[in-house]
Amino acid sequence: MSETAKWYVIHTYSGYENKVAETIMTVAANRNHTDLILGVYIPTEKVEEITETGRVKEYDRKLLPGYVLVKMILNDDSWYDVRNVRGVTGFVGPGGKAVPLTEKEMRHFGVDKSEDEAAAPDVQKTVSFAVKVGDSVRINDSAMEGFIGTVKSIDQENRTADVSVMWFGRETVTTVDLSKLAIVED
Repeated sequence: MSETAKWYVIHTYSGYENKVAETIMTVAANRNHTDLILGVYIPTEKVEEITETGRVKEYDRKLLPGYVLVKMILNDDSWYDVRNVRGVTGFVGPGGKAVPLTEKEMRHFGVDKSEDEAAAPDVQKTVSFAVKVGDSVRINDSAMEGFIGTVKSIDQENRTADVSVMWFGRETVTTVDLSKLAIVED
């Protein structure tokens, strides 16, 4: 095929991510569409939690509850296969139209990372609460870790900032603790 597979984001019922991912791959195999649907990915992070008994419990926490990433060649057959899986509510994009992830978004989620990009150092410095409105910052915590955005407002009392980032092709404002921001130098 002359087309190349891209990563798309699908929205699912919360808690159905694993079942949806498994079902998508099963449907692709059953319909002989493994050349169209190449894989699924659920971004997670390792989290340690101290239980009431004082023991440390480690588990994987979903970074994007309610979302699954699918690597596929988008055509009518692959769209139908994914869209009609029980638990899938639609593709992420304007008007429900499937829009592939950008290179930046793919790097953020750790998919299709090239060796050159992996070796490139991040240019940042630690914030000493001297962040100003309009500063370009990198988020160093939460589901948006690694995203670069612009500070829209600052709440010094609560030590937080509202940061505007591009999230799945849309401008989204998120509130972030000031200690979790790094000023990006040009």
